[in-house]
Parts: sequence; structure tokens; C-alpha cells
Amino acid sequence: MIARLKLYARLVVIPALSILLALLVASILIIASGLIGPEKKVDLFLPLVAYRSLLEGSLGSFKGIANMIVAASPLMLTGLAVGVGLKSGLFNIGATGQVLVGGFAASLVGVLMADASPWIAIPITLLSGMFAGALTGFIPGFLKAFTGAHEVVTTIMLNALAQLMVSGLVNDIFRVPGFSFARTASVGNAELVGVGGTTLHVGVIFALVCIPISYWLLWRTTVGFEIRTVGANPTAARYAGMNPRRMMILTMSLCGAFAGLGGGIEILRLGYYPAVFGISIGFDGITVALLGQANPIGIMFSALLLGAMRAGAPLMQIQARVPVEIIDVIQGVILIFLAAEIVVRRIFRIRSAGSGTSELQTITRTYSEKVVG
Repeated sequence: MIARLKLYARLVVIPALSILLALLVASILIIASGLIGPEKKVDLFLPLVAYRSLLEGSLGSFKGIANMIVAASPLMLTGLAVGVGLKSGLFNIGATGQVLVGGFAASLVGVLMADASPWIAIPITLLSGMFAGALTGFIPGFLKAFTGAHEVVTTIMLNALAQLMVSGLVNDIFRVPGFSFARTASVGNAELVGVGGTTLHVGVIFALVCIPISYWLLWRTTVGFEIRTVGANPTAARYAGMNPRRMMILTMSLCGAFAGLGGGIEILRLGYYPAVFGISIGFDGITVALLGQANPIGIMFSALLLGAMRAGAPLMQIQARVPVEIIDVIQGVILIFLAAEIVVRRIFRIRSAGSGTSELQTITRTYSEKVVG
């Protein structure tokens, strides 16, 4: 019971402290921003005005809440793309490339399904984005499993490859004439149109459904148990009869599917694929996953937090005259504090490595009982 309370405390206290410290650091920068401009004055209450505007812009109206959910939806998926990988001991930096490939595949299928019923066109188009993202995630997973190539290196390289490849295809083969910039054709009925005069669309449902599905997969299935065990210790997992190579490939493919779905949602919301499609949700997924402690429920709440910041930033800029880039600063500082906590925890684990044998034995015994049962 005490151990569980400590676990819950770590899952809540560490992210909360990281957010609080990030807001404090951002407050200093907001105060300093008053020195820029014609007035050049220091207003100690400016952070309060900025944060109040941030809350008002995201939670003060139904339209603001809708914008928050829409902004958070792809972040949930890229957060899962990173968080599920962390559960298997894999650091998926390739969510950006998987988003790009998934979005591009969704745009191509969307053009083919442009005249179909939206109830058919949207699911099929998003599934194509998931498949393309899964294929992109399969490549580093396969290389990791059979060659030992580190997934961080291969996914970073694939990010650049995906961006250059997709941009080249849109600029050349799939470019539609009649526009001042390179883009694909319209996806027609596959477009995710806002409802009720807001930006809220049905693609949000697909993102929200992935949260309980991933939680069920990780904690209620044998496959999820194998993923977590391989992440804890591949040697113990192999001793228990698991196949770490298969789990690496499966996990990276699953991560790619989540990111591909996020890219598909973003592109279908836009209605076409522009050659200069540059988004940050792939790398933002790292912050979301770490802030959510790689737990699907935590990922959902951290994505909503970042989504609220994105939705409220325009009003903050208008009322407090604080640039929207301060949101990127807050997000970056949160990531720094989270990374510092991870480093300290890793050092502590190294010092207490001798006490890990019983935990590995418990994992192995539990898996054996699960298989036999």
C-alpha cells in the first residue's frame, strides 16, 4: 500500500513541480519582456495578467474548450507514440517523420475517397495514415531488433528522410496546379470539418479512443505485459520465454501507427497536404509522454494542458502583449525539469542496482504464471 502511494505521488508530484517551476521561470521572462518595446517598463503583475488570459482563452468559452481539445488530440497520439515506446525501453524520436508520412498517405487516400460518404471516407483515410505510420515505425524497430542499430539514431535519420521525400513528392508528382504554393488536391468529403461553429471535429473521437485502448493493451493483455517486461529487462524477458525482438518491432510499429493517425487528423483538418507542412507535434509528443510519465491517462491530461496553452496563447498575446512563443519556452523548461528528474532517478537506480534481482524474479514468475494460467 505504501509503495503504491509512493508511486502515485511520483506520478503526480514530479509533473506538478515541473509545471510550477516552468511557470515561475516563464514569469521572469514575461516580466523582462516589458523592457522590449516603446514603454520599456517592468510590471511585476504582468505574469498574472498573461496566465489569466491564457486560462480565459482556453477554458473561458465553449469555443476555447473546443480549440483546446482540437489542439490536444494530435498531441495525445504523438505522446502515445513516445510513451508506449518508453514502456518497452525504446525512445521513439521519429514521431515527426511518422506524422509526416501518415499525413501524406492520408492525403493521397483522401483524394481517392473525395466523393465518397464522409462516414466511409474519413475512417478509411485515417486508417491509411495509421498504416503508413506503422510502416515507418517498423523500419527502426526491425533495425533495432536484428542489427542493434539504436532507435534514436535511426528515427532521427528517418525524420529527415521522410520530410525530404514527402516534400519532393508534393512539389513534383502530386502537385496540383492553380495554387501559389505546392500542395496536393483537396480530400473532399474526407475533410474534418468543425461542428457548431467551432473547430471541433470527429477526428477528436479517434484520438480520445486511443487512450483507453492503449491503457487496456499495456495493463490488461499479455502483449502489454511482454512490452513492459522487455522494457524492464530484455534478458529476464528472454529467460521467461518472451521474444524481445518481436516486441521491439511490434512496439515501434504501434508507436508509428499512433503518430500516423495524428498526422492524418492534422492533414484532414487542413483538407490537403502542403509541401511546407512543418509541425512540432512530433517533438511535442516527447514532452507530453514525459510529463504524463508514459502513462496513457497521464498523457491525455498533459496533452490537454499543452493544448490549453496553445488555445489560450492568442488571447494572451492580445490582452497581455506577451508573445505566443512564451508557450514554447514553458514547454521547453518543463522538459528540462522532467529530464533532470529522470537523470537523478537513473543515477539512484545505478547505485541501488544490487536490489533489483528480486524485482526481475517477480516479473519472470508473474509472466510464467500468466502464460500457464
